[in-house]
This record gives sequence, C-alpha cells and structure tokens, in this order.
Amino acid sequence: MAIPAFRTIPLVAVAALIGLAAEARDDGRYANSPLKGWFESLQSKGSGPCCADADGTALDDVDWETRDGHYRVRLLGNWIEVPDDTVITEPNRAGGTMVWPYYVNGRPMIRCFMPGSMT
Repeated sequence: MAIPAFRTIPLVAVAALIGLAAEARDDGRYANSPLKGWFESLQSKGSGPCCADADGTALDDVDWETRDGHYRVRLLGNWIEVPDDTVITEPNRAGGTMVWPYYVNGRPMIRCFMPGSMT
C-alpha cells in the first residue's frame, strides 16, 4: 500500500531536522580553530559549562535586545528573557552575540548567553 504524499512530507521534514541536529554537534571541523579551547572553557554562573549540553547559536542583531536592564533573545519566534546567571561576562573573543539554548518539553531554555563585542 502506498503512503499518501501528505504523510511523507512530515517524515521527510523530521529526517532533515534530525540530520541538521547531528551536524550541529562537534564533528571535528573546528578542531584547528584557535578559539576551540576558549569556547569549550566558557561557563555561566548558573548553568556551568556552556558547550556541555547545548550547541551555541550565533544571533543576528534583530534577535536580541536589552529591556529593563536584562537581555532578551528571540528563539523559535518568541522573545525569551535571559536569566542573569546565564550571561557570560568575560570579553567576547568571537565578536558576535551567541546563545546556547536547550529545550525542555519543546520549550527553549537558556544555558548561556554571550553578548556581542559591540565594536
């Protein structure tokens, strides 16, 4: 029995997302980067090592802001308050703003956040 086309599209989409998630992990292509050790050493006060359980994601300027003295990031189309104890306060050697999200029951949480160098 053939599977209707409308049922195969979600399966293809899920397979593609699984493939992207696998590629997002450290696959060795940055092994020679001078910043590799620095990224692996990053920690937030509240969540510990940033790269331990979450992948870092670079943010465009339109996807983060400050409001009332706190950072906010846009993930999955929604603005999320960045907990103060997840903010990395050391100088940003990479330059761009980054966030290390993880997901609990499909809801994005912040493991670490590093504002851009603002140069």
